[in-house]
Amino acid sequence: MEQYDVLVAGAGCAGLCAALQAARVLGAGRVCLVEKNGICGGTTTIGGINFPGIFHACGRQVISGIGWELVEQTRRESGNPLPDYLYEYPTTRHHPEFHIRIDATVFAALADEWLLAAGTVVKYHTMIGAVRDWQDGHLVTLCGKDGLYDVGAKVVIDCTGDANLTKMAGGKVNVMEVCQPGSACCYAVGYDYATLDFEEIQRNFEEAVKRGEIQYDDCGWGRFGKAFLWSHGHNANHINGINAGDSEGRTRIEMAGRASLMRLFRFLKKQKGFENLEFKVVAAECGVRETRTIQGLQTITVEDYVSGRVFDNAVCYSYYPIDLHDTKLRLVNQKVQEGLVPTVPLGALIPKGLSKFLAAGRIISSDRLANSALRVQATCMATGQAAGAAAVLAVQQNCEPSAVNLDELRRILLEHHAIVPKI
Repeated sequence: MEQYDVLVAGAGCAGLCAALQAARVLGAGRVCLVEKNGICGGTTTIGGINFPGIFHACGRQVISGIGWELVEQTRRESGNPLPDYLYEYPTTRHHPEFHIRIDATVFAALADEWLLAAGTVVKYHTMIGAVRDWQDGHLVTLCGKDGLYDVGAKVVIDCTGDANLTKMAGGKVNVMEVCQPGSACCYAVGYDYATLDFEEIQRNFEEAVKRGEIQYDDCGWGRFGKAFLWSHGHNANHINGINAGDSEGRTRIEMAGRASLMRLFRFLKKQKGFENLEFKVVAAECGVRETRTIQGLQTITVEDYVSGRVFDNAVCYSYYPIDLHDTKLRLVNQKVQEGLVPTVPLGALIPKGLSKFLAAGRIISSDRLANSALRVQATCMATGQAAGAAAVLAVQQNCEPSAVNLDELRRILLEHHAIVPKI
């Protein structure tokens, strides 16, 4: 039976950084990364949101480390220098302008190179089937293309985005009664935005809604223009009323997302200026904003977040406005207090009641409003790297992640170029 020191479930932004951090310290063959898709990157690649952020705030960089280095290297390989205004956030421009657009294919290929160089055992096209206590760690049942098999791990890290591993292990999770909408990304081409008659399109859209041919949230905020058409279909529509935390919900949101795009396509093809419309690329998965969060040893509240609270066991920063999309075509938006940068404590990465267990990414322990800011890709990268470092120490010190030496944890993170809050 295969045995590992650390097993990471999910190779999105959080899992990728967690696995790389752990493998770079522990060495070849000691870290296993399990991913249900055939590519890493999660939302950045499969979800079509290839513009991670935000890494800078208040005149300085607040998130660096493995994730940032991947973003930087992707831009270099693509021949695209980084924007020169990143340090200006939040005093100038709207926050989406501080996301950094990258080539998702280059990003994923680089990540594969780095994972192999670190000696990570990568298992794509593999899902977690079960997890239970075993010896001093966990016995994890994996489902590959040829069937089920067990592997052992001293410490596991849940980076599934939906707290699936935590739930399987019997940990307590928070399930949203009504989730923020998802978004089905595409790349719409074949029209000239500058020549479109938006008043006519909007009138026709309203009539089509009355006839039941299209829905208001198919174009995101109920109006055409700078939502769907300006972005060419990128992160612009809303798929409402579905919690995609499990396979049933994920199936529903994928089918609903494609149905939404089909309604949009049929409507637009009838409008003047869209005779040559094509949806050239459609993301392989619907982008999901929230499903579940863990109940951790510590919970980050919205008050903690917007006040820039510095926890005494902080492991990374986060910076993004409160960004809650609701089902009534509204956006709940609140900025962090000027000049302050929120932090994430180690306890928010540790599920209550579970031994040798960590979690990272959008599922970290937080209330709903705080989570609407913490869920973004840069923060997922930072929490993933922190979880990977904590897992390393839990193995080396033979202790629970909550008991690791914080000075040693910060030392590992700093050695691997992460930015650690000053306590």
